[in-house]
Amino acid sequence: PVQILSFLGGVEKVEETDLKPRVGFLYPINSHNISVFINATREQDSGQYMCTVNVVDDTIRLDKNVGIINLTVLVPPAVPTCQLHGSAVVGANVTLSCSSKKGKPSPTYQWQREPPTLQVFFPPAQDRARGTLKLTNLTLEMSGVYVCRAENQAGSKNCSIVLEV
Repeated sequence: PVQILSFLGGVEKVEETDLKPRVGFLYPINSHNISVFINATREQDSGQYMCTVNVVDDTIRLDKNVGIINLTVLVPPAVPTCQLHGSAVVGANVTLSCSSKKGKPSPTYQWQREPPTLQVFFPPAQDRARGTLKLTNLTLEMSGVYVCRAENQAGSKNCSIVLEV
């Protein structure tokens, strides 16, 4: 463990870590609430944080003076990249792929065809984890704009591709 913040002998000390300019006590210590804040969170701030409270002349009970919390910093997906794999000719099969380079947790993907012929896709044609959409036995009517949404609990981003059969 790396100490990031302490209050000892009436003095607050912030240790030399990458959290130093972004961390502190939320309330004055005499409020007896020793909550801390982390500003401008980053993905690498994720991890286990431990709070230890020791009161002078108090009996230290190791199981009672420690609090532990796990922090997971969520990251919204980056704008995904949409690609067409295969030849868009009548009767052929193509795969549309969608991939986002960032996102925590890993994004899921949802394809849909835009109006005027709105269409939503389901497995097995669509793989929400991989971001693929398989279109088989292409027809001229399947031409249109296809939009992929990469999504997780932190947000969503779209990309689109024009399919011309």
